[in-house]
Amino acid sequence: MSAHNPPMENLLNLDEIEDVATRNVSKKAWAYYYSASDDKISKRLNSEAFRSIQLRPRTFIDCTECNLNTELLSNKVSIPIYVSPAAMARLGHPAGEAGIAEACRSFGAMQIISNNASMTPEQIVANAAPDQVFGWQLYVQDDRSKSERMLARINKLSAIKFVALTLDSPVTGKREDDERSGNILNTMVESSSTEAVYQVVDENDYSRPTKPTDDQTFTGLDPTLAWKETLSWLERHTALPVVLKGVQTHEDAYIASSYAPQVKGIILSNHGGRSLDTAPPAVHTLLEIRKYCPEVFDKLDVWVDGGIKRGTDVVKAICLGARGVGIGRAALWGLGAGGVEGVKRTLQSMELLCFRGILSLLMTRFSPHG
Repeated sequence: MSAHNPPMENLLNLDEIEDVATRNVSKKAWAYYYSASDDKISKRLNSEAFRSIQLRPRTFIDCTECNLNTELLSNKVSIPIYVSPAAMARLGHPAGEAGIAEACRSFGAMQIISNNASMTPEQIVANAAPDQVFGWQLYVQDDRSKSERMLARINKLSAIKFVALTLDSPVTGKREDDERSGNILNTMVESSSTEAVYQVVDENDYSRPTKPTDDQTFTGLDPTLAWKETLSWLERHTALPVVLKGVQTHEDAYIASSYAPQVKGIILSNHGGRSLDTAPPAVHTLLEIRKYCPEVFDKLDVWVDGGIKRGTDVVKAICLGARGVGIGRAALWGLGAGGVEGVKRTLQSMELLCFRGILSLLMTRFSPHG
């Protein structure tokens, strides 16, 4: 076993997994996965915000009963941690998004498939367990017929249980690490057989696309999205429940709740700090909702992502009202560190940390600061 590939069981937390992956993947792949917008303020705050919420341990509480099973949009899952949409997984390892799906199957975890995946949705869900839960991330194209054809495909895949309409990245952020590396996005290609963007990767070099073209990831996105019009259009093309990804204020969370039951959930997210720098971390928006419109929690599933590193982060989010907590980069780093086994180790470490965190919850009250 090389120094770059230690046994996965030796990696004790997400930072150690990321460190191994950083040494394994190409510079371009690292820059794409690691980068965030401008000064990376939002990326840093995503993690720091969780640290500012303190737990208040209580004693003499029976902690023998602890069950991580829950429901996300009424779908049963074994852990409240899900994999957020994260593009171009094959840059990190040839197993790609199907490898992430295999790891999720082992843990009963949900996976939201990126609109800009490096594999087709059919390939990703091909070996899904009967009860495995997937969502599909949707970027609406300015040529709506492309998105409509994509939705028609998704409607045929029983493993995909909902559509995550992405609102938090209407244009690409200025990601300087990515630009310095040569900007891997400039080598995206659009498959003639699909309406989503898939990464074409050389079989001998999973970090180098085979054909350069214009950036297809954000070129062609529809800038006209609006509450009533867009949701009415979406309702005409899919009966799947809708989750709105990228809600960043309590005002928008409240508006989203008025569109129930079509809108079944919201994901509080700033796109991992990759879009608009200084946008608020999800946990701050979660605190806003609790303060100004707590009735939202009774109408919708509220999920959060961004900066989740420890089980205590998951516990804090759940205690503040979230039903699900997403990890995005962590799954990609897991792939880069050890393929499918690396993703399994990522989920295993988070599951264990979350288990311990929920045990602490049984004897805890918390105190948000700031």
